[in-house]
Amino acid sequence: MTAAPTSPEPAVLRLLDANLDRAREGLRVLEDWCRFGLDRQDLVARLKDLRQRLGRCHLPAYKAARHTASDGGAGLAHPAQAERTQPAQVVAANAGRAQEALRVLEEFGRASDPLLAAEAAAIRYALYDLEVDLMRACGAAAGRREQLLRCHLYLITSPSTHLLETVAAALEAGVRLVQYRAKEGDDLERWQEARGLRQLCSSHGALFIINDRVDLALAVEADGVHLGQGDLPPAEARRLLGPDRLIGRSTHRIEQLRQAVADGCDYVGVGPINATPTKPGREPVGLAYVRQAAAESPIPFFAIGGIEATTVAPVQAAGGCRVAVVRAIIEASDPGAASLQLLKSLGEEA
Repeated sequence: MTAAPTSPEPAVLRLLDANLDRAREGLRVLEDWCRFGLDRQDLVARLKDLRQRLGRCHLPAYKAARHTASDGGAGLAHPAQAERTQPAQVVAANAGRAQEALRVLEEFGRASDPLLAAEAAAIRYALYDLEVDLMRACGAAAGRREQLLRCHLYLITSPSTHLLETVAAALEAGVRLVQYRAKEGDDLERWQEARGLRQLCSSHGALFIINDRVDLALAVEADGVHLGQGDLPPAEARRLLGPDRLIGRSTHRIEQLRQAVADGCDYVGVGPINATPTKPGREPVGLAYVRQAAAESPIPFFAIGGIEATTVAPVQAAGGCRVAVVRAIIEASDPGAASLQLLKSLGEEA
């Protein structure tokens, strides 16, 4: 608890009260976004500590001086507030709001409440560092999702004796989204292969996704995980992966797509469009589901199932602008050329 102020003017009391409110409110906005938006309990704990430290400085004398009715600035808005449509913008604005209020407390508290001034200065400097971590957390998630929106060709791997070379050729051609899918082999083999692919994708600025295995995605620091209908629920995957990484979901009918959206998935696979040996026994859904997804999906969807360069056009005509392929690249005699042809068909030439 700070020492009692030395009888400052009423205007100063009101100014200190207003800026204590402003700083605490800004910190609370940041704290709640870290809690509900980023699921970063480490950042929540740091922000809560700053907010509570400041709360202990908010003396009854300051609150008693409050008189909102005579405050000419109460309720004033600025057009810039309506421009904050993204969480990162809200975070930046409220970090700035709290920092400015803390500076006011520091300046006007020196004479009458030096302990408040000192605490405000300490919190302000702590918030400078914390803001950097906040923006990194917001940027990591936004950066992956922005890159996902730019991807129209999704390469999914299958076992191959030349897998690294094949994926390298696809990346050289311009593929920027790769999923590692391996149903066979032991965990050590999968980890080694996934780590090699991760390094390849990183060197080309491509997103790297792991099929099914959240533990493997974490182990190799993948950009996300792709889940089938029988895999871990997306909510559990999100809890383990955190808010920054991508979560995809295989869907075979519109109800599953709607559920994936409700579950907070970042994208979905739509298919199989045609019968494919990579999913034996799975009945193809045809282009009707692509048309449904195009009409309804608020998140990116990738049509999948027996698609190659010569069959992209019907998918596009049905409203699908993104496709996922396996054999069209992995089993191609020239994976680089096959990738280029698919990218050209999708209007995404490197």
